[in-house]
Amino acid sequence: MMVELILLYVSVFGVLCWWSLLLLPWCPWGTREKLEAGIAENFNEAEELSSITVLIPARNEGPYIGHTLEGVRAQGAGAHIIVIDDQSVDDTAEQAKRCGAQIVSGITPPVGWSGKLWALEQGLRKVRTPYTLLLDADIELVPGIVTQLQRKARDENLALVSLMAEPPMKSFIERLLMPAFIFFFKLLYPFRLANKPTSRVAAAAGGCILVETQVLRSIGAFANLHNALIDDCTLAAHIKRTGLRTWVGLSHAARSHRGYQELMPIWEMVARTAYTQLKYSLFLLVICTVVMISMFWAAPLGFLMLSAQEFYMLSILAWMAMFFTYIPTLIYYQRSLLWGFTLPIIGTLYLAMTWTSALRYWRGERACWKDRRYESKTNN
Repeated sequence: MMVELILLYVSVFGVLCWWSLLLLPWCPWGTREKLEAGIAENFNEAEELSSITVLIPARNEGPYIGHTLEGVRAQGAGAHIIVIDDQSVDDTAEQAKRCGAQIVSGITPPVGWSGKLWALEQGLRKVRTPYTLLLDADIELVPGIVTQLQRKARDENLALVSLMAEPPMKSFIERLLMPAFIFFFKLLYPFRLANKPTSRVAAAAGGCILVETQVLRSIGAFANLHNALIDDCTLAAHIKRTGLRTWVGLSHAARSHRGYQELMPIWEMVARTAYTQLKYSLFLLVICTVVMISMFWAAPLGFLMLSAQEFYMLSILAWMAMFFTYIPTLIYYQRSLLWGFTLPIIGTLYLAMTWTSALRYWRGERACWKDRRYESKTNN
């Protein structure tokens, strides 16, 4: 009886969480915030982009950098492209040089700096243009999107414009987890609130960020966020605190071509920053665990454990809200709505990744990425 009562309360809590999420006025699950390249007739292929410098930090990105630079070149004429070779041991620098990029040979990051931010700091010293485009080495840009980014920044007086790149969705594991990755990110950082000047929420997607160079330097550039693992959202928060406007949205015109054929690479990517999202708080980790168990298991699947009529009703209500919130993401990425049935599995996997992140932090490892290990404060 006690087990049934506890399960009932947990299920009710899960249903309330789902429906509260569905009814929030800022619709964090929606896909209205987006920016596309548009049809070819709307831009000039020789668009003048001399006001933009593209900074690409690259560490062992040989399989991707050439394709990325081809996409940048296709945006138009005049853009200055700088690749910061972050001590690569492959042919990253050679490929970038063949594509006409300026190469900055990076040096070892100082203590307390993340590798990516130190690389960007070194590249920023070479920038002389009004705008800087921060681009990951695995991001393919559709022709015309940089022009659209620049127009949006100028027309709407935005200091920072960022695109959430479309993730790869070729393998089964990508189709299972990557749309949900975007879905969960938007729940944590609702785009509509992030784009609202009066909101304290700030967000950006680090794969593709156009920012005013002077603004970047006025906030201390990357030195003020040198040890941030979630550097994109931290950058947006610094800029937004100065009273300037930022914008983040979805796009099909910026695409990641770094594939994930197996579960472990995605697991490592999420575990790198999951506990950081929770501010390294055990209390928030416990709350997160309770919420996710109630939302992804107790509420929708309670009827499998107990046959009481109340559980059937709660399960129906949970599935309805779950589908309604996830459907916009599935539609935007042209995925079958049947993937909605996998959300309990997806939620369980992401919760396990979060616990992996926490366990590593408690062992003294804040993060490990690109063969670099960042120690937690417990180890300092």
